[in-house]
This record gives sequence, structure tokens and C-alpha cells, in this order.
Amino acid sequence: MFSLNAPVPGAVKRLASDLQPRLLDFEQVRDDHTLVVKRFPEEELANGHPEHQLATLQERLRPVIGGLPAVEAKVDEIGVFEQPVRGDGPVVYLRVDSPGLRRIHRTLTDAFGVVDGLEGDDYTPHVTLARGGSTAAAAAAAQLREREIDPVTWTVSELVIWDARHREPAARFGLPA
Repeated sequence: MFSLNAPVPGAVKRLASDLQPRLLDFEQVRDDHTLVVKRFPEEELANGHPEHQLATLQERLRPVIGGLPAVEAKVDEIGVFEQPVRGDGPVVYLRVDSPGLRRIHRTLTDAFGVVDGLEGDDYTPHVTLARGGSTAAAAAAAQLREREIDPVTWTVSELVIWDARHREPAARFGLPA
């Protein structure tokens, strides 16, 4: 699967790293932190080799993304999905406030459609910290939700096609200021 992500700044990654000791009760703790703007499931991409799918996706994205401006984003609180649409819960995340990213997401879903339950009106911009676990994880999630954090604000000036198979960026698109 490919997704279009907004890279997060070092300050957000440091915040996530600082919170890691409080995530020990979760089954999975993320060590790479990204912000998904739009998912592209394989069944929605052209059939064929992943490199062909990537090239086709790049060509289809170029006119949609072209001309979109850089936008402001802010991490300002810790949130929890108690019962996530996919995978094990709870999911603890850094909530991202960004009307501009929501507009970009809407532009992309208008062009490419939505992944039910995750996109469109259900889209919650966030950076996942950890997921899954026992009742201890649920208790930790509740405590984290109450924790105040120092806000981190940044400019999203590029979008990245993320290749989930290789767990790395596959292409980049700049957003002009």
C-alpha cells in the first residue's frame, strides 16, 4: 500500500520520543512518525508490479497536487482511538490541528475517493504513537489523554508518497509557500 504523508518536524519526533516510556503497556510502539494525508490501497491502483503502481500514482497525483500551497499544522494534544476502524486498540496519537491539511485531504479524496471509515468526514489528522494491548494499555491511554503537551507548530511544505512495503519514502512533492 502507498499513502501520501506529510513529514513531521524534529520537534514532533522528539515529543513522541519523550512519551515512549509511557507507552510500555502497548503491543506496538511506533518509532517512525508520519502524518497520513491520503491512503491508496493496492486494489485502487493499476494492476501490476509495485514500481508500475508507484509511477502511475505519481503521474495521477502530479496535477492534483500541483499548485496546492504549503499549510500550517500544529500538534496540541494527545488523543485516543478506543476502537479503531482497523487493527487493535487502543491507539494513542498526537492530534494534528490543520485546516489546510483537511483541505488538501478533501482535494485528494475528491480526485481519488475515500477509504471508508478512515477518510473523508472520518479523517482525523494525527501521528500514531502506539496501539494495542491489555487493560493496562487502556489505562495508560486514558492517562496520556489527560496529559498536557507543549504545542508544536510547523509548515507542511512537502508531501511524500510512502511505500509501506519498504517502509520508506518513494517520491516527494513540494508545496510552494
